[in-house]
Amino acid sequence: MSKVLKGIIDRFEGEIVVVEVEGVTKDFDKAIFPKEATVGDVVEIEGNKVRVLKNETEKRRKEVENLMNDVWED
Repeated sequence: MSKVLKGIIDRFEGEIVVVEVEGVTKDFDKAIFPKEATVGDVVEIEGNKVRVLKNETEKRRKEVENLMNDVWED
């Protein structure tokens, strides 16, 4: 059984998806990612299967948005 990795999509480079996993970027084949996957999505990678964790992605986006609002408030 393969290890499950959890990370955040950092960027797309051609046929490669760069994912940040525990502070380190790792390259994965774009073919294993769902078509709807985008930069900033939280993903779970197990072998050649990738799942976008929509709830965690949304939670993270809200946290980032709140942080940005705090930074720009007078």
